[in-house]
Amino acid sequence: MAAQQKFVYSFTEGNKDLKDLLGGKGANLSEMTNLGLPVPPGFTITTEACKVFLETGSEPTSLHEEISSHLASLEAEMGKQLGQADNPLLVSVRSGAKFSMPGMMDTVLNIGLSDASVVGLAAQAGNERFAWDSYRRLVQMFGKTVLGVDGELFEEALDEAKHAKGTASDLDLTAEDLRGLVDTFKAIVRRETGRDFPQDPREQMDLAIHAVFHSWNGDRARLYRRQERIPNDLGTAVNVCSMVFGNLGEDSGTGVAFTRDPSTGTQGVYGDYLQNAQGEDVVAGIRNTLPLADLEQLDKKSYDELMAIMQTLETHYRDLCDIEFTIERGKLWMLQTRVGKRTAAAAFRIAVQLVDQGLIDLDEALHRVTGGQLAQLMFPRFAPTSETRPVAWGIAASPGAAVGRVVFDSYTAVKWSRSGEKVILVRRETNPDDLEGMIAAEGILTSRGGKTSHAAVVARGMGKTCVCGAEELEVDTKNRKFTTSDGQVVHEGDIVSVDGANGKVYLGEVPVLPSPVVEYFEGTLHAGADVQGGLVQAVHRLMSHADVRRRLAVRANADNAEDANRARRYGAQGIGLCRTEHMFLGEERRKEVEHLILADNDKDRETALSSLLPLQKGDFVELFQSMDGLPVTVRLLDPPLHEFLPDITELSVRVALAEARKDPNENDLRLLQAVHKLHEQNPMLGLRGVRLGLVIPGLFGMQVRAIAEAAAERRLAGGDPRPEVMIPLVGTVQELELVRDECERVLAEVAQSTGVRLDIKLGTMIELPRAAVTAGQIAEAAEFFSFGTNDLTQTVWGFSRDDVEASFFTAYLEKGIFGVSPFETIDRDGVGSLVRQACEAGRATRPDLKLGVCGEHGGDPESVHFFHQVGLDYVSCSPFRIPVARLEAGRAALETAGSDSR
Repeated sequence: MAAQQKFVYSFTEGNKDLKDLLGGKGANLSEMTNLGLPVPPGFTITTEACKVFLETGSEPTSLHEEISSHLASLEAEMGKQLGQADNPLLVSVRSGAKFSMPGMMDTVLNIGLSDASVVGLAAQAGNERFAWDSYRRLVQMFGKTVLGVDGELFEEALDEAKHAKGTASDLDLTAEDLRGLVDTFKAIVRRETGRDFPQDPREQMDLAIHAVFHSWNGDRARLYRRQERIPNDLGTAVNVCSMVFGNLGEDSGTGVAFTRDPSTGTQGVYGDYLQNAQGEDVVAGIRNTLPLADLEQLDKKSYDELMAIMQTLETHYRDLCDIEFTIERGKLWMLQTRVGKRTAAAAFRIAVQLVDQGLIDLDEALHRVTGGQLAQLMFPRFAPTSETRPVAWGIAASPGAAVGRVVFDSYTAVKWSRSGEKVILVRRETNPDDLEGMIAAEGILTSRGGKTSHAAVVARGMGKTCVCGAEELEVDTKNRKFTTSDGQVVHEGDIVSVDGANGKVYLGEVPVLPSPVVEYFEGTLHAGADVQGGLVQAVHRLMSHADVRRRLAVRANADNAEDANRARRYGAQGIGLCRTEHMFLGEERRKEVEHLILADNDKDRETALSSLLPLQKGDFVELFQSMDGLPVTVRLLDPPLHEFLPDITELSVRVALAEARKDPNENDLRLLQAVHKLHEQNPMLGLRGVRLGLVIPGLFGMQVRAIAEAAAERRLAGGDPRPEVMIPLVGTVQELELVRDECERVLAEVAQSTGVRLDIKLGTMIELPRAAVTAGQIAEAAEFFSFGTNDLTQTVWGFSRDDVEASFFTAYLEKGIFGVSPFETIDRDGVGSLVRQACEAGRATRPDLKLGVCGEHGGDPESVHFFHQVGLDYVSCSPFRIPVARLEAGRAALETAGSDSR
């Protein structure tokens, strides 16, 4: 008979490697318990129990009994019973998913308090005010979290109580005031829910556990998971922990600490502390905190013990640790640790620091940074002048240079952002309900809170610019304005600039400077400069290691010498996509294309092509010179010809006006006829790509001749050109064979006329589903494939990118139909399946077939990992994405090596 599944684990039974089962919080509480650190006793209800609850609507049949057994053990260990009148045990019920989701799910503290046990708690603690403060917190938190009461109702009642007392601080409320507030809160619960606040402590605990389960599928949790790409099927664990109290007086308190600065990576004492407070007060930002270093003066014994524990945890986890703690009358308790969220700059610095300290190797350091973080470091920074003076100065919580119009609520932030406005979300403090607005905003500014407040932690996780605790700002969300310390009033819609690197806030738009990381890639940074505390050196070391580890080559999408030179500086190993249609832009060249389109006989067509030939050749000479010694994949003309003609409406008006003046323009009339002739209902699925080359004699031949003559000229000048010719939009091998025959004939003629024999590979783009499923046949005529994943995504999904992203993608993302746009990250199940199939079929026909990708997916971090897995030889992307692709290609190689070793 199979053993019954276990759904509850004591903190003494788990470890940090059980995050899938116990969630991050539970696994780490167990790990700290195993290390002998002072953790309040408790137990964890597994993620498996949550999954059963969410799937069936009820908890597993054995769960109630398991909780009762562990609760009895906890009561025996503590010498108290849950909620008993004279000596009550109180517990917290806290969420804890595998991946940190700060503030996104539910927590309830002080469970076990009731009208009877609050008296016992007061006697036990010898502090009546503390007991009633804890009780009002329970009713408030339970009412909002478990019973669904609008939290603003409790906040308004608390504000009224403080106003009646003539104070701005809840610390000034007496036990009598708090007793009255409890009555008010219970009346709110009764009025809003139709039931009394539950007095049975076990009912409180069971309802709180169910609320945590439900919160996994709450709107803000789902939105956060979508933003952070966390799977929806993991579920959350629930941690039931005996309460320790930081609100027992001035010798008590609560805080959050980091073993290194999560903003910069600098080693030191970082964190926030609040005397006479409970844990939620710190992250909620309701009172401005003290710097952690001040704890040394307030309670040196606890401070020294905390510093020793922080060192132990960082060494044990070999990473920056984020720690929550409470001091209860001089006794230190550890409530949580986790590998801390950090800014992009801190991630690179910390990774290299840990290598230098011998805690990790370079492979692990590379694993701990991401291409997304590197992209953040390439954003520009502010360049304030001597005349630019800040109007406020807060805590630099998450770096970046954000400029936008001030908004004061999440709804407006989302609305304005969708209409194209850049916005800065300004709040006294943020809470989890502000998540949508935080995602939409360029930056976040709060007047309260510190580096561990909700705004700071969430912004760092998302890579958003954030300044917290700008105390001199008086934020009036009701009247949609804030006032600076010198009386300046900033209204909604006014522009501000927020500097997350130094905490400064400016009125108006401040100019920006390029990132030092970009200057490093561009080669304009002073050699050996210790820029931003070693950030550039850290980037250099990890980029160098990524280049050593990666198998994938990284090429650039570039159409001219300027882009090619930049790409080479950024580390490109060639050009994977040169779009020749971009070479036809400009007035002179457009005229020649018009002549080609209007040609109605072979002679006129050949004249037009002869005029275009030297222009194309000159472009390729410059490009091959810039990329000397590296491959350059040239895509023959791809877009519909109507794109090179005037707009039909504009041209029709011009012709009509000329006819009204009785002065018709013959060329305009011919152009209008051509526009009508070339008009297509869906031009992206019409006469374009290889179809142009087959319908317009000599067009592709002219382009191939220009490529070959330019390469021959460079070779005769001592260069090493390595062109490759790519035929676009092929759907069948017969198309490719016809164009290939023409290309080979032209190449032979150029070789004979120049005396230079060139090895120019001929290949095709795979951007149609039919090309992917017949790739084995197409490979008979192709020496390489380059996947055009932009078009392949459009044709597989039946999406027109120009239309769908604006019309219904937002709804699809919100409904969870896909977690990220398939144009941003490759759809592995659909588009990716065709890519994999084409790779396998192509190489089955031609084992030496070279495989690459030239859609913008080539610079997307997650997509790069997929392309590595399916065996591509290179990715190609825009020049500015090349460093990201290089880094991720190195990480992908490590990931594969790790899975192979396992």
